Amino acid sequence: MNTTIPINVDGHAGFYIRARERMLALNAQARERLCLLDSRLRTLAAEPEEGAATAEYAVVLVAATGFAALLVTILKSDAIKTLLTGIVKKALNAG
Repeated sequence: MNTTIPINVDGHAGFYIRARERMLALNAQARERLCLLDSRLRTLAAEPEEGAATAEYAVVLVAATGFAALLVTILKSDAIKTLLTGIVKKALNAG
């Protein structure tokens, strides 16, 4: 700080003056830290759904895996194999 500290008659700064200057310095430091804390909290509050997005991805992946397993089971059945084989044979004969 570049503030001037008044000097007492004996040539030394008074106790109360030094205490006041120290208090002002601590007050300025506290305000600065509160501003930083406020900005951090506002940043965290701006994106509160990060965990929710991760959970949504997990649910979608589980659903997609279940759907893929269902498709594999259906495509391995004899009726679907016969149907797909007939479609491929007709396509090859048509050309």
